[in-house]
Amino acid sequence: MSGEAAPRRARRLPLAIRHSLITLGLVLTAIAFALALDRRLGDARLAGGIATLLMVPLVLYAVRAGFAPVLAMLRALAGTVTGYRDRDFSFSLSWKRNDEVGDLVSAHNELGTALREERQGLVQRELLLDTMLQNTPVAMLLCDPRGRIVYANIAARKLLNGGRRMEGRSLDALLESVPALREALERGGDGLFAVSREDDEDDVYHLARRRFTLNGRPHELFLLRYLTAELRRQEVRTWKKVIRVISHELNNSLGPIGSLAHSGAELLRRGEHGRLEEIFAGIEERTRHLDGFIRGYASFAKLPAPRVEDVGWPGFIERLRKHAEFRVDEPLPDVPGRFDPAQLAQALLNLLRNSHESGSSPEDVRLRVRRLAGKVSIDVCDRGSGMSEGVLSSALLPFYSTKRGGTGLGLALVREIAEAHGGRVALANRDGGGLVVTVVIPE
Repeated sequence: MSGEAAPRRARRLPLAIRHSLITLGLVLTAIAFALALDRRLGDARLAGGIATLLMVPLVLYAVRAGFAPVLAMLRALAGTVTGYRDRDFSFSLSWKRNDEVGDLVSAHNELGTALREERQGLVQRELLLDTMLQNTPVAMLLCDPRGRIVYANIAARKLLNGGRRMEGRSLDALLESVPALREALERGGDGLFAVSREDDEDDVYHLARRRFTLNGRPHELFLLRYLTAELRRQEVRTWKKVIRVISHELNNSLGPIGSLAHSGAELLRRGEHGRLEEIFAGIEERTRHLDGFIRGYASFAKLPAPRVEDVGWPGFIERLRKHAEFRVDEPLPDVPGRFDPAQLAQALLNLLRNSHESGSSPEDVRLRVRRLAGKVSIDVCDRGSGMSEGVLSSALLPFYSTKRGGTGLGLALVREIAEAHGGRVALANRDGGGLVVTVVIPE
């Protein structure tokens, strides 16, 4: 055999047997003492009485001495349990006997070891979490029900209090120096706000707020994310894309126009007038296309505020039918909607045109109007090719298009119109193929 010999374990003697043997020994000792007195005194009763009087204190002392270590260990266990309740897991006990108390002490020590390891792991995770929270660029504020700040990371201190600690301060008092943040909080929900700098530039932040219960009390967490640099990068990328799209479209139109004009001049020089009408028609077609392209950009950039009015749904839908083919699912609402009819018609015609261009058959292009809780949902559905996940996530962005020669303004204009009405737009692929675009506006 290899390896070190295992330590010898003491022979196990149960606690009940040990104390039974002690008691039996005392009883036999008392009987032997009584018999000895009886032989000496010749009186069994007198000998028994004397033996009893002498042995009772000895028995009590022996029992007390036998149980004393157990009682001491029980008191020690009670003390360590109290320490555990106070989250002090540093105690460890020792019991050399191999009995039930030893099993209890061993289980107690194993529990203490497990709790210490768990506590150490929790401390390490708390340190890691605190380090991450303190050094994240997102400013974080945690407030209690009274509006007192109970936690603020480094970014929040630098942003709102010159780098000084903020715990214990009132949030309302702190907001006196940041009126833009106060206005954002008063609006409710998540959103953007701008803080003016000394150089007349604005720093843009995104505010997110969440409510949750901590230690049985409601708290609110505020997250302030700096967006200026990111927005500037997005702005530069957008301008670059706009310039590329405009340059591409201008080249596609001006190139053919120049070529046609040159061909027309050559034909005039030769006196060949037969093809001039065809050349002029081509120039007119490219000019009309370029004009439509520029008008599309202008309508997106100069979208006026909607003129909301009460509009009956049946008449509004019939006017749409004059410009696009579609079917209406479900009965139209009896209650009139409140929207700008020209802008909403422009948005829905864009969606209907996209549905017809998606490869869907005309009879599968459908429109549905539903009343929800304080809102109206308008669905435009088709059975075309749908969109991939990547296209779905970017389809509403200005200048994003998967169509050859597309401007990327159709769906972006739909979103602008919906948001100008206080609504939103959502896109989703349909089961069985196709796409559904949902425009939600207030009722």
